Formats: sequence, structure tokens, C-alpha cells
Amino acid sequence: MTFDHSAVAAKASTVSDAKETIMSATDPFWPNGARLAVSFSLMFEAGGQPISGAPGFIQEPMENGLPDLATNGIFQYGVYEGIPRILDLMDKHQVKLTSFMIGQAVDKAPDLAQEIVRRGHEAAAHGQTWQNSYQLDPEAERRFIASGVESIHKATGQTPIGWNAYYVRNSPHTLDILQSLGFKYHIDEPSADQPFILKLKGGDFVTVPYTLHMNDIASYTFQNWDPAAYEQALKDEFDQLYEEGARRRRMMAIGLHDRISGHANRVRVLDRFLTYARSNPGVWFARKDEIAAWALKHRGITPVYDRGAPTVTGLPGSAEAEPADW
Repeated sequence: MTFDHSAVAAKASTVSDAKETIMSATDPFWPNGARLAVSFSLMFEAGGQPISGAPGFIQEPMENGLPDLATNGIFQYGVYEGIPRILDLMDKHQVKLTSFMIGQAVDKAPDLAQEIVRRGHEAAAHGQTWQNSYQLDPEAERRFIASGVESIHKATGQTPIGWNAYYVRNSPHTLDILQSLGFKYHIDEPSADQPFILKLKGGDFVTVPYTLHMNDIASYTFQNWDPAAYEQALKDEFDQLYEEGARRRRMMAIGLHDRISGHANRVRVLDRFLTYARSNPGVWFARKDEIAAWALKHRGITPVYDRGAPTVTGLPGSAEAEPADW
């Protein structure tokens, strides 16, 4: 039995005034005829957390607002060990990734941010501090995002065009704010296995979908962590998307955090997975900005969604857009 993707796309157009184009097998899904895009995110968060009260391995909160020295030490592992180890792994496999950087973390370790960019990786924005911003009023949210951008640019010389929010939670105004600041894409919608375009008030804006199930944050506390199961999950995800990639555009997203995937045993698992993935022909290991640019350049074969306001649809879009005709 063959699943009719075009029927689903047609229904989506009726529901949310969206258009989805499914490509034929002869269309260029990705550069150089690649069959699957694989994209890594590396969250640079160490130093951006509050000195007390940051979620982490130790569930019992510190009392009286005292510094949580143990949790801060866990975060600091990302600076001393995690990011350098992951950078070496990516060099080994000639893979470039996107690092979402917290401004305050970059301020505290500018040399590390510079090294990430020096090795050819993308510097993207993750807020000024490791905390939610969706409850801020629009002007305060704009300052929160812009200050993080300023820290990254000061340290690396790169101006971020990609965004990831704290625990992928944005306000109804976030995408409009991002677009006004020059951003081209965000990743805060784990709703698809390919990039798509949102029509905002200011024009096209790309979603390069994030992942939660292929994200190390799901095992942040390390409870029931099973390296063999994680490795198999990575391979299964890859194999299924690679198979589907013969017929339609597919992308595999993998989320890494400095203080989690930077540990020795986790890097060893990623090393084996990368060896396996690179043994397959037609795989494009891409930065998020590269994927966003490809989607915009090939708009005719990229899903395009014209949504109503997030307060109406419950999905990212322009805050003041006209509500979709339900």
C-alpha cells in the first residue's frame, strides 16, 4: 500500500491555506543530488545558566538562592571538555554543524566561540541567557534576542541568522521580531522531516525543524541512559529517512548539548554513527544556514505555509497575520 502524500498536502491547503509540493524522484532534493541531509545542532550553553536554580542532573534545588556549585560544574564541563571533544569529532568526519550560542556563555568563553567558527561551523543565536523569553513583552524580547546577537558578533565576527529558543518555546511575536532583526530561519518547530517556508508579514522565513527524540536533552539526567539503544535509534532514524529520500526530500536532525554529548562515551557512539552514515552515498552533512538557503533558493519545490496568528492556530507564524480560514 502506497501512502498518498499529495492527498495530505491538499487537505493541509484547505485547513491552513498552505501549499506543499512533493517532488518527483528526478528533482534535486539536495545539492549534488544528495538523497538525505543530516544536520547537527550543538548548544553552547555553559555559562549562560543562572548561578542557582538551573535545571540539571541534581533534582533537589539549592536553598536560599545559594550558588549551585555542582550544577554549575556540570555546565562548565561543556567548556573544558565537551565542545572541544565534539569539534575534534566533527573534524575527523569532515562534518560542519550549527552551534546555537547563548550570549552570556560566549561572553565568558569568547575564545571557544571563535574556535567553533574558525573550524567552519555556523554561529547561531540562543538568547542572551539560558531562560525563557516567551513571557517578555515584544520590546523586551527584541532586546533579549539582539543582545545575544551582539555578544556572538563581538566574539566571532559572525552575525547569526538562525534562532533556537530556550526549550523551543517562543512567543507569538518571536518570528516577526527575528525577521526584523535579519534572521532567516528558526528551528523551534519539530513538526516535519524537511525544511519549509512560513509566509510572514515581512516575507518568507524558513523553519529548519528541530528534534526532540533525537536530542540528548531527553536523557539530560543520564537516568536509564543506554548507549547501545541510542546508537541503534540513530541508525534506525537514518535508515528510514534515507529510504524515504529516494522519493521525497528528507532531513535528519540531531541535537547535541555541550555538557551532555560532549562526554567521552557519547562521543564514541556519535563516532560510530558518523562512520556508518558516511558509508552511504548521497548524504549531505549540512549546517542549518545552508539548509535554509537551499530551501529559499528552491522555493518552488519547498513546502510553503501561510498561517494565521499563533494565538489562533497554535503554531508559529506572524503575530498579526489574519486568522486562517478554518
